[in-house]
Amino acid sequence: MLLALRAVGAMVESISTQADHSLAGVTILSGLSSDALKRVQQLCTWKRYGPEESIVDYLDSSDEVFFIIAGEVRVTIYSQAGKAVSFRELGPGEVFGEYPAIDRGPRSASVEAHTNCLVASLPGAAFRKLIESEPAVSRAMLPQLITKIRALTNRVYEFSTLAVSNRIQAELLRLANLAKREGRAARIAPAPTHTEIASRVSTHREAVTRELTRLSRIGLIERQRDALLVKDVERLTEMVHEATGE
Repeated sequence: MLLALRAVGAMVESISTQADHSLAGVTILSGLSSDALKRVQQLCTWKRYGPEESIVDYLDSSDEVFFIIAGEVRVTIYSQAGKAVSFRELGPGEVFGEYPAIDRGPRSASVEAHTNCLVASLPGAAFRKLIESEPAVSRAMLPQLITKIRALTNRVYEFSTLAVSNRIQAELLRLANLAKREGRAARIAPAPTHTEIASRVSTHREAVTRELTRLSRIGLIERQRDALLVKDVERLTEMVHEATGE
């Protein structure tokens, strides 16, 4: 009886694993036929990562392209002194690592798991063949690349022209625009730590603490147990626009 239960359990786990191993939710592959998608899936290596586990390293010479099936990853560069500069988080359906596969240069950043993740990796040569043979994939990639360029351009502008407090406000606004809206408010969950915000806007944790305390005092944000509530997104938007002159 025990052996039978173990066999059933193993079968269920196998079926669950096979169901997880699907690229159907990957945005840039959504235009592929089911047969083409299966062929790409068969070329992938599938791996699970735990929080803070490294997936690729900055300046690494590997050229695999990675598809996030479940969980979130964080794109970061670490200085020689160990200071982290975080660029963004990526979630299910998104892709990273395509730059080296395209230009055969080194990795432009480190990527590590932010939560428990399931990631599929495709060899660079197979990815290059895919974008050459499947125009739908190339067409889907272009808007994503442009979005990344725009985002990085905005961040360079902010780093060059805005005071630290305004950069913190701009980052909060970015997070609020991605969060669930509740009328004029937005609930950012889970709440980013002060260190995480500092790494995104190139400052230190103490500066983030001071600005968040000030924003809380004027009633714009509220720290909850597992979230950060931006009480008035429109008001925060106006503050950022005043600082940027847009």
